[in-house]
Amino acid sequence: MAAGVRQRVYEALEPRAREGLGLSLANKFLVLCIIVASALAILDTEPMVSAGREPAFRLAELAFGVIFSVEYLLRLWIAPDNPHWARFRFPRLRYAFSVQAIIDLLAILPTLFAFGGGGSVLLRFFRVLRILRLAKLGRMSTAWQDLAAALSERRHELILTISIAGFVLLVSSTLMYWAEADAQPDKFGSIPRAMWWCIVTLTTVGYGDVFPVTMLGKSLAGLVALAGIGLIAMPTGILAAAFSDVVQRRREALRKAAEQRALSSPSQPGPSA
Repeated sequence: MAAGVRQRVYEALEPRAREGLGLSLANKFLVLCIIVASALAILDTEPMVSAGREPAFRLAELAFGVIFSVEYLLRLWIAPDNPHWARFRFPRLRYAFSVQAIIDLLAILPTLFAFGGGGSVLLRFFRVLRILRLAKLGRMSTAWQDLAAALSERRHELILTISIAGFVLLVSSTLMYWAEADAQPDKFGSIPRAMWWCIVTLTTVGYGDVFPVTMLGKSLAGLVALAGIGLIAMPTGILAAAFSDVVQRRREALRKAAEQRALSSPSQPGPSA
């Protein structure tokens, strides 16, 4: 009987255990709790909102902490029913050290510090850590799973892009140091100093706090700005193509699964003569 109850809990909490689309009622409730808890964590940092309402915020934090603690324990309990963890000798232990379980555990820790004193940097850190609860939404959404799959599939291309960006950053910083060091020693007097301007320019942010003043520096700056456009476009195109491929495969898999269910379902009896 316990195994049957555990299986039903597994189907309620694990989105991939459902045959149909959408989330279960339990997961919809958890999504709502995650969003509300994160919103309250943000509002709690604004004195105009939280002043005089500290007991209400602490009570809400305690309530959400209890909910997420129960969820963590239930997910630990149903780990043997998950095919991914069932293949290990100690499925619950392996799940406890997974990224998802660690995120769930970190989402509970701020509750332990919610009733502490107010001024400590450590306490503020644990209170801000409540925003990490938004990461729990990743297991609820197939879009996040598709994004993770896209990043995994194109990791070699992305690593190559990052390597190229690092090389361009180093070369650009060196050239700007060579061109602007004499005119602006406080801003371009070393390669690390010039690197700040190159990062801002290559990422197309352009704060404007540092800029070249010599003709040579301005000419190099134009080339660096053009290179930045290409560097932004490269990973964007790679991720867009990979994400599109993953989504297309998921849709094809869902279509085939629907066709198989339709073929395996018993045919309706025809009208009697």
